[in-house]
Amino acid sequence: MKYGFIGCGNMGGAIAKALSRATKEIMVSDRSGKAKAFAEELGIVYSDAETIAARCDRIFIAVKPHMVQEVLSPLQKVLGKRKPLLITMAAGMEIEKLEQLAGTELPVIRIMPNTPTAIGKGVIPYCRNALVEDETLKDWREDMRFCGLLDALEERLIDAASALSGSGPAFMYMFVEALADGAVACGLPRAKAVEYAAMTMAGSAEMLLATRQHPGALKDAVCSPGGSTIVGVQTLENHGFRSAAMDCVIDTYRKNKELGK
Repeated sequence: MKYGFIGCGNMGGAIAKALSRATKEIMVSDRSGKAKAFAEELGIVYSDAETIAARCDRIFIAVKPHMVQEVLSPLQKVLGKRKPLLITMAAGMEIEKLEQLAGTELPVIRIMPNTPTAIGKGVIPYCRNALVEDETLKDWREDMRFCGLLDALEERLIDAASALSGSGPAFMYMFVEALADGAVACGLPRAKAVEYAAMTMAGSAEMLLATRQHPGALKDAVCSPGGSTIVGVQTLENHGFRSAAMDCVIDTYRKNKELGK
């Protein structure tokens, strides 16, 4: 079997779903058994961690950082013998630490995905150790093509990227919700408010990526002199919007570093 997932929660499930568009050679496992129906829906195999470690060539470790040791400890013997590619998404956990918990040196790719991966719009920064061959990386990237953007980073930058793109969807959803709440307070029906806010965010992001203009320049283009938009911008500034956005990323980054210890 080509791929295995030890753990299949929100993030692991999102990657498995996107990956299944490229290959059905996938096994998934979880403790609760909830992933069984998920596997049936995707046409992949539901199994257990021991079978995945023994049979899969590329294994996603899709559990929380504090669970990695418990998951890998009973698998050390088979991992040491087979040396499959491990793909970890444990926040804050460096490759060297994962190898220690696996009890052996083996090829490792460290990724920090986000939930839009499930619809092919994810951002997945990644790094690898020296045991991951170029051809293996190329093939893995090809299989992951339906996930979204895969971008190589130095490992020292992975936690910062995770704080932005990994946690970022939660921040984006909060902003959409807050904008929609404001529109509802002004009389717009809830469903339309949410749809308009979400489409405005998506369209603005697409325009930024398409034009590659500085976001400040695009903001200025919306703000007519003496108009209503600049008043709204002033309100955000008065309430510390920019500082709050910066601090939420910085504090998330610090927490990521703590989780990996």
